[in-house]
Amino acid sequence: MTPLVLALVATGALAHAAWNLTIKRAGTSGAGFLWLTFAVGAVVFAPFGVWSLAAEGADLWRWAGFAAGSGALQVGYFLLLQRGYRVGDVSVVYPLARGTGPLLSVLLAVVLLGERPGWPVLVGALVVVAGVVTIGLAGGRAGSRASRAGVLAGLAIGVVIAAYTLWDATAVTVGGLPVVGLYWGSLLVQTALLAPWAARAPLARIARRHVVAVPVVGILAPLAYICILLAIQLAPVSVVAPAREVSVVLVSLAGWLWFREPHPAQRLVGAAVVLLGVGVLTVG
Repeated sequence: MTPLVLALVATGALAHAAWNLTIKRAGTSGAGFLWLTFAVGAVVFAPFGVWSLAAEGADLWRWAGFAAGSGALQVGYFLLLQRGYRVGDVSVVYPLARGTGPLLSVLLAVVLLGERPGWPVLVGALVVVAGVVTIGLAGGRAGSRASRAGVLAGLAIGVVIAAYTLWDATAVTVGGLPVVGLYWGSLLVQTALLAPWAARAPLARIARRHVVAVPVVGILAPLAYICILLAIQLAPVSVVAPAREVSVVLVSLAGWLWFREPHPAQRLVGAAVVLLGVGVLTVG
């Protein structure tokens, strides 16, 4: 990976970990909170999205189609994520989701996008996945109902992660769409899809109660993903998708330090394995 790709992946990982921890600390869920974060993102990124579409002369019909698919998959992801955080520990749900997602992304990138990663990339991806699974198995309270529910939720979220990663990667590589323009369109779709449910929620009360969480998630979630899509334009999906999972290290350690979730030693071992895998990807 080039220094620019590394910088984009690192920035995306930091932003991604920050908004996930913000949601967990806020202890909130539901369409109302999500809708407010989508609306914030759509407003904040509107000038950049419109400018990028105009500057690159994007095909608006193609843009609309890809944005619709991206928005639908992202809504599914956020709803599943919130559900997972309600029923399981953050350090079970998050690592399993982020481990399953890149593994499937690498396999699908080979099958659907024709990527041919070398052995160092494949080994690095497998090492990253092994690390996040190690963290995930450490995160829960063994044998508990919450642990089992968290594992199932994490796996389901991972499938959706792989789906939207490949969809959006296709849009910005094969489809030639600008990254910010694509994801701004996705935010518009996300906002529209959740509007009927959000209309029944006490939006003003949610906004007052989560006056910090709403803008933090609304800005950092799109920023994190935009960084990753920009990296995908410069490097293969099979490299970027696993490398971005360094965010798992941050979230799992924060789950131990902030939320008092158990098994710190295994978290540290898993974190070291993830970093080793990312190092292999870097030189591969």
